[in-house]
Amino acid sequence: MDASISSQARQPGGTAGAAAASCAAVLVAAPASGQGKTTVAAALARLHARQGRRVRAFKCGPDFLDPHWLALASGAPVHSLDLWMTGEADCRARLHAAAAESDLLVIEGVMGLFDGDPSAADLAQRFGLPVLAVVDAHAMAGTFGALAFGLQNFRDGLPWAGVLANRVGSERHGQMLKDALRDPSQWLGALPRDARFTLPERHLGLVAATELGDALARLDAAADVLADTPLGRMPVGDLPQVRFDTSLSEDEPQAVPPLLAGRTVAIARDAAFSFIYPANLDVLTALGARLSFFSPLAGDALPACDAVWLPGGYPELHAQALSACTALRESLAVHAAAGKPVWAECGGMMALFDELDLQEGEQVHRLWGLLPGRVTMQKRLSGLGPQQLSIGGHLLRGHTFHYSSCETPLAPAARTARPGATQAVGARAGEALYVHGPVRASYFHAWFASSPQATARLFGAMPIELESHAAFDQA
Repeated sequence: MDASISSQARQPGGTAGAAAASCAAVLVAAPASGQGKTTVAAALARLHARQGRRVRAFKCGPDFLDPHWLALASGAPVHSLDLWMTGEADCRARLHAAAAESDLLVIEGVMGLFDGDPSAADLAQRFGLPVLAVVDAHAMAGTFGALAFGLQNFRDGLPWAGVLANRVGSERHGQMLKDALRDPSQWLGALPRDARFTLPERHLGLVAATELGDALARLDAAADVLADTPLGRMPVGDLPQVRFDTSLSEDEPQAVPPLLAGRTVAIARDAAFSFIYPANLDVLTALGARLSFFSPLAGDALPACDAVWLPGGYPELHAQALSACTALRESLAVHAAAGKPVWAECGGMMALFDELDLQEGEQVHRLWGLLPGRVTMQKRLSGLGPQQLSIGGHLLRGHTFHYSSCETPLAPAARTARPGATQAVGARAGEALYVHGPVRASYFHAWFASSPQATARLFGAMPIELESHAAFDQA
C-alpha cells in the first residue's frame, strides 16, 4: 500500500491550504455489483469501531439500503458521495469534516469500479482515495490475477490499496488466488463463503439492517474473519493516509437560508418509509424547520404540523397494515384540505394513491386516496438513474429507482430530466411530478442539499413555480 496519498495531488494547480485534515481512508470497490462490497466495507468498519477507533463510513452514489449496514458497523451517520448528485464541494466538505474527527474513513463504491458517470473510480481519483478491490472468486483461480491487474491498471493514476478475495472455498483456493497476483504484496486476504455473515437481499437491494434481529451478529462474524487477514491485522496507522483540503474547492457549499423557520415538518419513518438521507434531515433543520417523526405502521397519529414528508421505502411489503391506517388516512385528508403541503417521494407517493396492486389484480389493497389512481407492482425495474427537477428556477438533483408504475387521470405538472438533458422534442421523458392541490408527488428521490431553495418550495415556504416540461410529455 502507498504510505501517503494526498487528494491535493489529484487537483491540477492545487496549492496547500490551511484547512486540511488527514486520515486513514480506503474506497471499497469491485468489478461488478454483488461481489461483497458492503460485507467487506461494513466488516472493516466494525472491526476498527469495536476496537475503540473513530470510524466514519460513506456510500458512493444514490443508495438508501447499504448505508443502514455501514451505519450499524461504524456507529455514525452515513452520507452519500456522488460527484454529480451531491457535487464535488459537498463531497469534499463531508470528507474533510469526517477526517478531522476520525481514525479511519471507509467509503463503499457503487456497482463496478468504472461503472456509471461519475463512477467510483472518478471519486477515488478526485480525492486520492486508495481502492481496495473486492473480487468474488468462488469460481475463479488464475483469472483472479488478471482481473486484479486490470482493475489496478485500467486507468492511469488510480490510487490503489490492494485486492481481497471473497467467497473463497478453502485455504488452498486462497493460496491459488494469491499466487495468481503479479505482485503478492497486493494480497489483502480472503473471506470464505459463510452463511453467518451473508447479507440478505430483496428487489431493491439489501434488506435493511434494522429489519434483522441478528444484523450486528452478522457484522461481528464478518469482522472476526476479516481480523485474520492481512487487511484485518494491519494497524490503522499503516493504512493509506489521505489528506483532504477544503481550500482546493472553487465552489464551496453556500449557507442555507432559514426559509422554513417556524414551520413543523412531519416525517413518516418506519420500515415502510425508511429511504431517508440523513443529509436531507440536516437540510430541513438548516432551513429552520422543526422535525416531527411518526410511524404509520405503529399506528401513530399525524403530528401537528405545517407540512408532511412521506419518504420512499417499502409500502408494498406492508400494504395490508397501511390499508388499515384509517385514522391517518383521514388526518392526511384533513391536512390536505386545509391547503397544507405534502411531499411524497416514490414509496410515499405509492401510499397516497387509491389502490396498490401487488399481483396482477389478484391482491389489491385500498390505500390513502389523496391521489386518484392505482399503483401496480412489476417484476422488472421501471425506473433507474440520476434525475433533476427545476423548481422556481432552482435545480434539485436526485435519482429514481422503482419496480412499480402508476395509472392516474392526473396530468404531470412537470417531469424530471436526466443530467444534461434538455426539453427538446424527442428527449426521453423523466419521472412525472404530480400536483394535486397541496400534494406534490413523484417517483423522484430528491437530494435536498442540491437546492435548499427548491426544497423549501416543496414544503410550502413559497409557491412551487414548476417549469413546463410539455416537450417531455410529448416524447
